[in-house]
Amino acid sequence: MYREAALAAGHSQPDGIPALPQWSEAAALAQMDKLGVRKAFLSVSSPGVHFGDDAAARQLARAVNDEGSRLKAQYLERFGFYAAAPLPDFDGALAELRYALDVLHADAVVFETNANGVYLGDEHLDQIFAELDQRGAVAFVHPTSPSCECCLDLALGYPQPILEFLFGMTRSVTNLVLRGITTRFPRVRIIVPHAGAALLVVADRVAGFAGLLGLTPTPTDDELFAAFRSLYYDLAGFPLSRLLPTLLTIVDPTHILYGSDAPFTPAPIVEQVLAKLD
Repeated sequence: MYREAALAAGHSQPDGIPALPQWSEAAALAQMDKLGVRKAFLSVSSPGVHFGDDAAARQLARAVNDEGSRLKAQYLERFGFYAAAPLPDFDGALAELRYALDVLHADAVVFETNANGVYLGDEHLDQIFAELDQRGAVAFVHPTSPSCECCLDLALGYPQPILEFLFGMTRSVTNLVLRGITTRFPRVRIIVPHAGAALLVVADRVAGFAGLLGLTPTPTDDELFAAFRSLYYDLAGFPLSRLLPTLLTIVDPTHILYGSDAPFTPAPIVEQVLAKLD
């Protein structure tokens, strides 16, 4: 269903990757059994569900969330799901997340790093985060390409997941922390993928500049690093040999989660990365 909608919208090679991968519950369960994964949480990846039309995005978000709920009900011990939201349709996103959390009992919600140029931390998302905070919900962040054509050139002709996904993630989460989302909405548990991308490399630099930005209130170094520590980080991608040791200088191991990036990461590579983590 989602795959057909993405292909129809021209996303046969999303974010510059060679092809949009196939997915089925049977293949996913077989891979999970092979890897020793008891339960997987399903979510819509980049480019999300909004392809330019608010009404169509609302319909697609509802369809994929209903399907996620079906899979969760059918395979309660094997699948959970993270609800998609039709951002940057803010009213539609708020309504859909309420429905997904309250009616479908989604395990979390998923946000792309930007929705048509609206990055996490933007004030337009405050009402959504307030809603999630009220429920003590989990929010999972997934990278996506920048929204403007000129910004796509930042990837230097390579697929966006190689470089720009990581920088976009770092940009988005830095804005989230500097705007105080973790302190204003402390009950929202936020998962950052790819071992924090470049976030931990620039953390000290962000802290060093924070006092010069005129933020109100101005966060202290301790407050900023407390914000970084409050986040959860998954290990999708290639966290070894450098990212994971760096992450452990800041984050408690209880805030580190496993992630596979399947099916966008091919099964043999998922197995190689898992073996290295083991």
